[in-house]
Amino acid sequence: MRPRYARSVQFEQALTPTVTLREARLEDAASLAAAYRRNRSHLEPWDPARPPSFYEVAGQRQMLATRIAAAETGEGQPFHLVEEGEVVGGISLNQLVRGPMQKASVGYWVDRERTGRGLATAALTAVVEVAATRLRLHRLEASALPHNAASRRVLLAAGFSELGSAPSYLRIAGTWQDHVLYHRVLD
Repeated sequence: MRPRYARSVQFEQALTPTVTLREARLEDAASLAAAYRRNRSHLEPWDPARPPSFYEVAGQRQMLATRIAAAETGEGQPFHLVEEGEVVGGISLNQLVRGPMQKASVGYWVDRERTGRGLATAALTAVVEVAATRLRLHRLEASALPHNAASRRVLLAAGFSELGSAPSYLRIAGTWQDHVLYHRVLD
């Protein structure tokens, strides 16, 4: 018998009294564009180089449409951290692979005004549970820049284990950079 897997996950969970984690929605485009503009200098050292359109509502709407379509086909799952109706962070399951692998990679960010409060750890812990129970994945993978101590702490706090390093792994801030690789087996 072929296993049944959830595709797009309808999900909402309070992380704090004011911050909720929920699936990404197309109507988040304006709030997401504003969040990325507000956090541009905060995120630039950790992100790929972004074109100017990335910071505009139309660019975010196009990106969200692509990511939501990927969720509907079971290839990924984007979530947003929302406070008082505004996006204040994001976490995504990307490159979801079925068959014998049953895995996805995870990436996340939190608004600079909300870092250091445990939001990334709470969001990652909740998404790990969704990946295990609703999406029935076997494994999650993540990577972090060696000097991104905060992200590395989040991964360890959420039960990920360090696998090793990958030279020139991702092009971040316009340069191929080494990353530390992490994983978590879910079952």
